[in-house]
Amino acid sequence: INPGDKSAEEKFKQINEAYEVLSDQEKRQKYDKYGDRWQYADQFEQARRQQPGWNFSQGGGRVYFSEEGVGSLFDDLLRGFGGRAGGRPQPRRGRDLEFPLELTLEEAFSGTTRTLGMADGKRLEVKIPSGVKDGSRVRISGKGAEGYGGVKGDLYLVTSVRPHRLFRRRGDDLYVDVSVPLVVAMLGGEVKVTTPKGRLSLKIPPETQNGRVFRLARQGMPRLGSSSRGDLLARVRIVLPTKLTQREKELLKQLEQLRPDKG
Repeated sequence: INPGDKSAEEKFKQINEAYEVLSDQEKRQKYDKYGDRWQYADQFEQARRQQPGWNFSQGGGRVYFSEEGVGSLFDDLLRGFGGRAGGRPQPRRGRDLEFPLELTLEEAFSGTTRTLGMADGKRLEVKIPSGVKDGSRVRISGKGAEGYGGVKGDLYLVTSVRPHRLFRRRGDDLYVDVSVPLVVAMLGGEVKVTTPKGRLSLKIPPETQNGRVFRLARQGMPRLGSSSRGDLLARVRIVLPTKLTQREKELLKQLEQLRPDKG
């Protein structure tokens, strides 16, 4: 090579390194896994063993991560004569990690806390804000994978909300069925509606039909990051009387005779 050509000297060193790797099975395996960072394989393996992943203390799972894939040895070396010299690793930020987190509707409504545990016994308490929904991402800064000479990545909790036995959620609005006795639907009155914060009175006007929907403003889910709330939509389900007495049957027949063409 040209003694005055620093670039050529560097490339010659890299080619020698390539033959060194190819002639040693253990070194070749390290290169296949870590690329041009193969000389630091022992340090990487030690760091990986020290942080195997996250788990939840309340029936969660574990988050595992693996090193990124790399190209072949000569692809890296011979991509161009003016490539990056020395092959020394540049500081890299750690990768972000994601973990699924299932919540009840009550937890999503009020907010909650969860405790994360690491294999080394450390604990981290995380606050889940009110208003989260399916696919919301709660960011925990600096709790992701270790970096290669750089800062750690972030950990993201990706939330999902379990179906509820009473409420159906659409965005920030909640839907609920409310039972209305037949007489109340016909003559008007009041019924109780269940909301996430308790029971409210709902006025039912006379001649309310089955399936009618009443909107209760600001009785739905909190909007994430806001002080406002969605609405609660109460759908009427008329409840017919059962076990009628003879007198009640006679009165209903009289009503039928008074309205022969109106049903």
